[in-house]
Amino acid sequence: MEEVLNTEFAGGKTLSDFLSLEFFMSAVGSVLAAIAILIIGWMISSWLQRRIGALGRKHAHLDDMLFDFLSAIARYVVLGFAFLFVLNTFGVQTTSIVAVIGAAGLAVGLALQGTLSNIAAGVMLILFRPFKLGQFVDVGGTMGTVKSLTLNFTELADLSNAQVIIPNAQVWGNVITNYSANDTRRAEWTFGVGYGANLADAERIIRETIMADPRSKTDPEPFIQVNNLGDSSVDFLVRVWVDAAELFGYQADMKRKVKEALDAGDIDIPFPTTTIVQAAE
Repeated sequence: MEEVLNTEFAGGKTLSDFLSLEFFMSAVGSVLAAIAILIIGWMISSWLQRRIGALGRKHAHLDDMLFDFLSAIARYVVLGFAFLFVLNTFGVQTTSIVAVIGAAGLAVGLALQGTLSNIAAGVMLILFRPFKLGQFVDVGGTMGTVKSLTLNFTELADLSNAQVIIPNAQVWGNVITNYSANDTRRAEWTFGVGYGANLADAERIIRETIMADPRSKTDPEPFIQVNNLGDSSVDFLVRVWVDAAELFGYQADMKRKVKEALDAGDIDIPFPTTTIVQAAE
């Protein structure tokens, strides 16, 4: 029995050393220190994440999406350092651990190329910010309001408020049209009137109807001109600037109002007709 207790293990320690009160107290101290480090690391990381996120929401000129991303990165960095401190507490050489993690990371990276491409694209989207949370965008033909951007995917709410999840690699690799990037946008219509209509009266009615709406902007000046002589109509091209958030409703409202105003002014609005000629027998 004595021989077993005096058997030396790696590090020159014997079994009796491991069973001693001093070793037990040292092990308990290491465990308690590790728990304390993890708790403190968790508290600091959570506090730092909240503070960075709140900073972006506090100031209107700062991008919430960017600061949410930075807060998540800061949290993981703090937790990573806490984990390394825990390993040091137990006497583990962290340099070898880092080397092993690096080698494993390379192997995992080769196996998860698609996922890593999404992460790389997510970083690019965060850094260059082609859109922000709450903006209305078109990504490769998919239109919707930006709800969130993570390292892996972008979440949109489409026109029917359905959730649309797009991998970041597809977002970054596609054409992105941001309808909310500018404060104002230009509405455009084509209104056709009959060849027998008084063009001056038609232009006046169109201008008065559109400019009577408080959403219509006078600067830049509206454009209302005859643009085309069609097969059955004289076409007016109308371009008016409006706040970007009101564009879609404004365009729909003006179509109806101009139609009703032209009808009230006895301005003929032609529509395509087909004449069928029956051949003589």
